[in-house]
Amino acid sequence: MFTGIITDIGTIRAHEQRGDLRLVIGCGYDMEGVAIGASIACSGACLTVVEKGADWFAVDLSAETVARTAPGLWAEGGRLNLERALKLGDELGGHIVTGHVDGIGTVVGVCPEGDSHKVGFAVEAALAPLIAPKGSITVDGVSLTVNEVRDVEDGAHFSVNLIPHTWDVTTLGRLTQGAQVNLEIDVLARYLDRMQGVRSRTM
Repeated sequence: MFTGIITDIGTIRAHEQRGDLRLVIGCGYDMEGVAIGASIACSGACLTVVEKGADWFAVDLSAETVARTAPGLWAEGGRLNLERALKLGDELGGHIVTGHVDGIGTVVGVCPEGDSHKVGFAVEAALAPLIAPKGSITVDGVSLTVNEVRDVEDGAHFSVNLIPHTWDVTTLGRLTQGAQVNLEIDVLARYLDRMQGVRSRTM
């Protein structure tokens, strides 16, 4: 379980296709305090530490994980938003995040708005009903508040505001039009959607 508050930016040092995809990720964490088997959210995807060194850790990505996450995200040299798993008693500064990617969003625009930046995303029809104004959403692992949502023919467009701190300390400050990102909807919306789907089939 995570909160969507990014605590480091990692860099992919090695990318090796074995049976699964093995990544070596450089980071600023004190890895002595990170156990083998620990969970770290990497740009919104919950991954398991399988090896580690003083300033790096390794993870294995299944074909399913690669297929469901943003294309090109796992390339060598890529930068990832990192968050260690929530511990009992930690401050819940963002919202409850599971580290399971629900879909891919595409940036449709980035524009300055005061000291912040407004970023618009397009999502497919399956995710459109699950995104609500003033609700929470996770973009590449970052907990954000949805400003507005507009339905379009093939899905929806939604926007968020990135304050200067978020712009500076996450990878979102590098977003440009056409970039693709990992999205995780609010876990409550996910369960409500499932309950409504089951209920409609049994009525």
